[in-house]
Amino acid sequence: MSIVQSFPLFSIVLGLLCAIGCFVVPKQWGRRMTLLLLLASCVMQGWVLRFCYVNQMSYTYTMGHYPAPWGNEIMAGLLEPGMGLLFSVVMLLSVIGGGRHIGHDVADGKQHLYWVTVDLTLVSLLAMCYTNDIFTGYVFIEICTIASCGLLAVREGGRSLIASVRYMVFALIGSSLFLIGVVFTYAITGQLLFPQLRQAVAALWAAGTYRFAMTVAIGLMTAGLAVKSGCFPFHGWLPDAHSQATTASSCILSGVIVKGYAVLLMKIIYRAIGAEVFMASGAQHMLLLLGIGGMVACSIDAIFAKRLKVMIAFSSAAQIGYIFMGIGMGTAAGLTAAVLQIVNHAVTKPMLFLSGSQLSDASHGRMDFPSLRGAGHRNVPAGILFTIGAVSMVGVPLLAGFIPKLYFAREAFALGWQRWPVLLGLAVSTVLNVLYFLYTAVLIWLPQEADCRFTAVKPHWDEFLPGFVLAGLNVAMGVHPGPLVALIDKAVALLGR
Repeated sequence: MSIVQSFPLFSIVLGLLCAIGCFVVPKQWGRRMTLLLLLASCVMQGWVLRFCYVNQMSYTYTMGHYPAPWGNEIMAGLLEPGMGLLFSVVMLLSVIGGGRHIGHDVADGKQHLYWVTVDLTLVSLLAMCYTNDIFTGYVFIEICTIASCGLLAVREGGRSLIASVRYMVFALIGSSLFLIGVVFTYAITGQLLFPQLRQAVAALWAAGTYRFAMTVAIGLMTAGLAVKSGCFPFHGWLPDAHSQATTASSCILSGVIVKGYAVLLMKIIYRAIGAEVFMASGAQHMLLLLGIGGMVACSIDAIFAKRLKVMIAFSSAAQIGYIFMGIGMGTAAGLTAAVLQIVNHAVTKPMLFLSGSQLSDASHGRMDFPSLRGAGHRNVPAGILFTIGAVSMVGVPLLAGFIPKLYFAREAFALGWQRWPVLLGLAVSTVLNVLYFLYTAVLIWLPQEADCRFTAVKPHWDEFLPGFVLAGLNVAMGVHPGPLVALIDKAVALLGR
């Protein structure tokens, strides 16, 4: 076995060691260790992706060489290292771009704990991407939940603590539903590893036994991951969590954490349950309708938001709806569009949070829209970045946000009764996106009031450079999406084998 095939395990173990190290070293060393970890993870995920792409294969890595059901495995195809690379890059850019806010929002005595939570977040996301065991997936769901609460609660202020408690309540509900579904599945099949579980489920379903129990288990696991992803109508924790967290935490929560649960759901559907059984259970209809409902309802909430971060948070919930709608379409093309939406949202939403925080800094820390008038003139790089992100979210051609919408619309015409709800949801949500994103993009470039006391600020390179890297990825995806689409098509094909 090539050493490259061991990189997924190495990156997870390295993350755990860094988390332990950050707990005992000073905050400066904790930051350096975390940045090196994220950089190393980017390199290792890139090598694994290249290995699987060149060989056009997926492979399993058995730990301890114990057979099922006692053994534990990780599996890498194209989707797993691709998502691992995306998450690592976005987290690296987020902590660099939000570094000054971390120093301001987090007390000196807690900053080493902040880097511990970042390391554990990366570990849990990589494990959810690579796991080939459904119970191991649950274990790292819980680790990700604890780390996410730490990302929220570590900021000074009582409101952050309230936001973290709200998030914990929703997260525990989702975890409980998922665990009950796992227990049901194990009780029925006696298997935990994805390949053996898929074979057992297919045999039981074909024989007509335990169909109701299996349908309940599938529904519970799907609902649990939907709750943890902030899918409508379980998105109530998003506005507080994103608006009260420090900037880097908001980027990580919105850009990668909620996507990790969606990726795990895809793996469970196609590798553990089997797409045929999942579609026969009818669970995809629930995902489709919840996704479309979120696209519209959360966009309406964003229109009525009074503060910038709250608006971006509701927009995140709406964009998550696109992902679940794509999974609920039940086709390979729909899944490709959902993965495209994950990439689009991961490179765009952190850019909006980073630039939005910088526009707020240029307005004496205020987030209300009247105070943000003319903020683009006071911090020009932040204004440019926010405008690019806003226009991309609307779905203007030549930017990343246009590509998944195009693929969703194309696939909708191949559906049955689902065609019209999908097309109507796309049309309505796009119009609503125009109302709040373009309004804000225009507002920040309007001339500021004559009696305005806000003055221009000097932007720091480490704040706007990560945003411009994300903007470059956004434009590259919008102008030349062919290679990315081809890669995702191959990833989806490998996922379904």
